[in-house]
Amino acid sequence: NIGGIGRTERCLLHPCTMRVMLASWALAAALALHGAGVDAFAPSGVQLPASLQARSSMPLAARPARFWKPAAKPAGATQLHMAATVPKIIQGGMGVQVSSWKLAREVGRKGELGVISGTAMDVVLLRWLQEGDPGGLYRKALATFPDQGMAQRCIAKYFVEGGKDKAKPYKPLQMWVMEPSQELNEISVMGNYCEVWLAKHNDDGTPIESVIGINCLTKIQLPVMSSLYGAMLADGDYVLMGAGIPMEVPGILDRLSRNEDVKMAIDVDDAVTGYYTHFSPKNFWTNSGRPELADKAVKRPNFLPIVSSVLLASAMLKRATGEGPTRGIQGFVIEFPTAGGHNAPPRGFKYDATTGSHALSLNDKGEPIYGPKDEVDLVKFKNAVGDLPFYLAGYYARPEKLQEVLALGGAGVQVGTSFAFSEESGLWDQAKQQVLQQIANDDLVVYTDPVASPTGFPFKVLELDGSLSVKDNYEERPRVCNLGYLRTAYEKDGKLGYRCASEPIDDYLKKGGDKSATEGRKCLCNGLMANAGVPQVSPFKKAGEDSRYVEETLITAGDDVNQVRKYMKQDANGRWSYSANDVIDYLLGRFKDEYTNELKLYKDADAAEDPKVKEMLLAEKAKIESKISGVNDQIAK
Repeated sequence: NIGGIGRTERCLLHPCTMRVMLASWALAAALALHGAGVDAFAPSGVQLPASLQARSSMPLAARPARFWKPAAKPAGATQLHMAATVPKIIQGGMGVQVSSWKLAREVGRKGELGVISGTAMDVVLLRWLQEGDPGGLYRKALATFPDQGMAQRCIAKYFVEGGKDKAKPYKPLQMWVMEPSQELNEISVMGNYCEVWLAKHNDDGTPIESVIGINCLTKIQLPVMSSLYGAMLADGDYVLMGAGIPMEVPGILDRLSRNEDVKMAIDVDDAVTGYYTHFSPKNFWTNSGRPELADKAVKRPNFLPIVSSVLLASAMLKRATGEGPTRGIQGFVIEFPTAGGHNAPPRGFKYDATTGSHALSLNDKGEPIYGPKDEVDLVKFKNAVGDLPFYLAGYYARPEKLQEVLALGGAGVQVGTSFAFSEESGLWDQAKQQVLQQIANDDLVVYTDPVASPTGFPFKVLELDGSLSVKDNYEERPRVCNLGYLRTAYEKDGKLGYRCASEPIDDYLKKGGDKSATEGRKCLCNGLMANAGVPQVSPFKKAGEDSRYVEETLITAGDDVNQVRKYMKQDANGRWSYSANDVIDYLLGRFKDEYTNELKLYKDADAAEDPKVKEMLLAEKAKIESKISGVNDQIAK
């Protein structure tokens, strides 16, 4: 037995004959009913089929029925509100608004963790109001916001009855700076509030019993605190953050729940001193004329950092700023580089803007190469995080992968790409149909671009005709930076400025940027906003065209994008679609198949001659029937 995985378990991690093992384990379980029993190695609340129990090495005591049981807290400490059971599936957070409230709501209805994207929700709210707020749902959410004066100011300024003229640009919102204005904080708080509130309610405003989280990018630092506060006001249950090291976030959540002032360190190029951005709930409400709203504490959501190594998880458990024995962390998501969006760079990888070289070589497609140092030893990870649940992400949208993770001691999987093209996602329907149609005919290719993102992180780009993934299309796009979420702060001559390698090159150079750093960079902000169906009309025109340029899509997806072929159905009109429920049913359905096969082993239990053996076998049969019923109930939610 090496590292907690014995010979039998190693065999089961690879294809091997299961039938004989299944029978022997079932019999052993029956005979051991009064001892450790068949459930001794199964995660509480997620009973594994016998065909997988031998893989599991975590004892029952280490798998609590609740997501996390906090230690006793001193008076005045942050009180966490835990989910009753551990979700097996986390729907990944995909921005901008691909992980929409509709998608998160549908996943939450099924008893899994639905997640909204917290990226650029300030601008998203304003653009949908300028589109006439189809269905009136954002105004319905705003009607429940604690400060109705604030909500009505927003509606009066930005709502356009019937929607704006398509040829005219959206009314802009100021870009984020170190000390944002009151209006910018208000729109950010309300945008995130609305998205979480809509995910937790039916269209008629009645609440849904569900668990909803928000995903924010650590690299987009300036809006983080106001975004989290808005989600908390809407009773958000979880916060998930990756694309960076969110070391300060647990403590920020603790203090925001008590309406205390918070600050966050901001990365500033060439800085000679430290810089912080601040958010004060008391000042926020006071400046709006409702200071009494700062007296009401809000629920502190659970925090799940998204990490890519044992080292990072261990560091967060030691140095994160939160309260309690786990430093305000309630679990982890381990994300592999096959996932969509931003990926953690390979160990030792660093893009050199001047030479275009990399510390590690690229493959023949020009993608970063991930090696053995980037692999995660799950046994070591489990030992490092103790009783905290963890999820695996990146090519895990398969039922056998879900079962494998559970058997290894994990809580489940995070799935993004399979949900991204579902009926409920916020991806623009025309782009969604183009992707599904092409997948129906042939495999699509995902390119891990080492330089596209101004963040410096590798970024997954779906190669799609007519989108900005096509080099010529992007080079013809007029460069502009009018959203600025990925701008980098810099200090020059004692003054603070902001620049982005995707902005007009002359502007970037005037701010001290190096021209070579602009090569290959893409404007993710505008491309991802176009993905959500709210593209901006540019102030510029394409060369040789009379009308102003309308921003085009730049779609990101994980390496398993062609997996959606398993769910797709075509209607009589030739339209392809599938639902979020189809994805969940596919992932959970294998449990029912395994249990049903296991049940067949007990079909002759009544014929056992020994009364004691008969009693044990019938008891095991009843337990398996109960498990099948439980899966049926979960799938039927």
